[in-house]
Amino acid sequence: MPRLAYVNGRYVPYRNAMVHCEDRGYQFADAVYEVLGLYRGYPVDLEGHWARLFRSLRAIGIEAPFSAATLSFIAREVVRRNRISTGTLYIQVSRGVAPRNHPFPDPDTPPGIVIVARPGLGPTADVAARGVSLLTQPDLRWKRCDIKSTGLLANVLAKQAAREQGAYEALLVDSEGMVTECSSSNVWIVDEAGAFITRPLGDAILPGVTRQVLAGLIRENGQTVVERPFSLTEALAAREVFVSSTGSFALPVVSIDGRPVGDGKPGPMVADLRARYVRRLESLDGDRWGV
Repeated sequence: MPRLAYVNGRYVPYRNAMVHCEDRGYQFADAVYEVLGLYRGYPVDLEGHWARLFRSLRAIGIEAPFSAATLSFIAREVVRRNRISTGTLYIQVSRGVAPRNHPFPDPDTPPGIVIVARPGLGPTADVAARGVSLLTQPDLRWKRCDIKSTGLLANVLAKQAAREQGAYEALLVDSEGMVTECSSSNVWIVDEAGAFITRPLGDAILPGVTRQVLAGLIRENGQTVVERPFSLTEALAAREVFVSSTGSFALPVVSIDGRPVGDGKPGPMVADLRARYVRRLESLDGDRWGV
């Protein structure tokens, strides 16, 4: 459990980390967030996560409370004080505290900011070796999934439905039978020709930082990345399927709705991609936080 958190300008004991009852993040989900991985003390893909956070803030009209350098300084201090080496860092920025009313509050209202660090980073290597299962769910989310908003009720309900059926993740499918992403991760398929296929960026999916890194690793290896929509039917017939996120890296999927993917075992192409991603993590060095 974390020892402390950063809340609105103060480092406070975790048990006392609280926000006001009229914080707009609490009342309206009028907030955005970011999650980045910590690997042996190194903040993984820090620049990409900060860029996405600032993009989300701009998209909903919240002025960034800090520069990237100041945010990195505070985040590093949270990690240091919690004595965490490998884990996750959660950052949430809300529109601040104001009497409950739908329109934006006074422009001088300071944003609310919370930062929490936790030990533990995603599924273990044993889970990756076995592979995971997906359960399809209708995609009921709002139409700006590219913004990393805290309004995640549809994601929560989909993930819970998957867990109740013993699945690792919910595979979200739109009204036309096309796969968007999962409840908390991007999703990929590998076709019979060996091409890695994932939905293109747009309003329907989150622009995953790990997704971008994996695409680069695939291309560096001389393999093909195709960004296009694909159907649930294609996913069920795919050679391999995997999900990607900050914590899951590249995690092989062995079944969808109880139907095996390929031969029902993690495939070699995803296993190789995951191994190359882990080697990339292990090679990280230099200036960790840029401050």
